[in-house]
Amino acid sequence: MDLEQYFKDANGFGVLSTADETGKVNAAIYSKPHMIDGYACFIMNKKLSKQNLDKNPYAHFLFMEKGEGYKGLRISLEKVKEVQDEELIASLSRRKEASMMKKENSSQYLVSFKIIKVVELIGNKEVKI
Repeated sequence: MDLEQYFKDANGFGVLSTADETGKVNAAIYSKPHMIDGYACFIMNKKLSKQNLDKNPYAHFLFMEKGEGYKGLRISLEKVKEVQDEELIASLSRRKEASMMKKENSSQYLVSFKIIKVVELIGNKEVKI
């Protein structure tokens, strides 16, 4: 499966789950990742998900497609890098107004993840990428 094309075409919502160094879990709504050079990338503010990733690089992204039934993907991730590049983040932001407001109020990061494993939303069938 071509994840870049999948996320361009698919409509739905995502949940990014992270945990701190003690295993305390957090889940937050996130939009589809930006696929850059084979990495799944998310724009993040310095909130709990980002703080958890500073201590524990592993995360899980669940994406559920809009529509009837249960279609989507579950993606296991490992953080590999982060950058604070305002121009790059602004160019990638799908919510331009929100991006401008955040720019004035807090730091944003583009966090890149290596994709460890992809499985279908329901069941345990692995998706080859």
